[in-house]
Amino acid sequence: MKKTAIFYGSTSGNCEGIANKIAEALGVSNVFSASELDAAKLEAFDNLLLGSSTWGSGDLQDDWYDGVDVIKRSDLSGKTVAVFGCGDSCGFSTTYCDAMATLYDAAKSAGADMIGAVSTEGYTFDESTAVVDGKFVGLALDEDNESDKTDDRIAAWVEDIRPQL
Repeated sequence: MKKTAIFYGSTSGNCEGIANKIAEALGVSNVFSASELDAAKLEAFDNLLLGSSTWGSGDLQDDWYDGVDVIKRSDLSGKTVAVFGCGDSCGFSTTYCDAMATLYDAAKSAGADMIGAVSTEGYTFDESTAVVDGKFVGLALDEDNESDKTDDRIAAWVEDIRPQL
């Protein structure tokens, strides 16, 4: 596997915990808060896994606001990017994991090779901007209502993306 880093935005600790589980499953030691993202870190890694919790009506987690701008100003051509996110499928079922779409769109527009789409089958939610062609643009998780599914979903996603990293 090429040099890989995970960047996450987490307020309550859920997305940070997810980032660490993904890192452990992939054997990745480079795990950073999104607040630490800068152009030098983007340049230093071949593979980037970007994760955020979704807040309010589909908002990106606060630590990501500067990081998204860094991504948008970068050339990610030749880099492989996957996204993951946490949301509340019951309380915010019409904006479930929308923050993933923001990260996905930023990385894709910067030229990244995007991987890691996940079928919406088995998920309960009403709407999400993170769904494209019937699939989530990355790994969607709900630690509030479906934490019993998290480990299996991470394991399946990691096995899907590992060959491409």
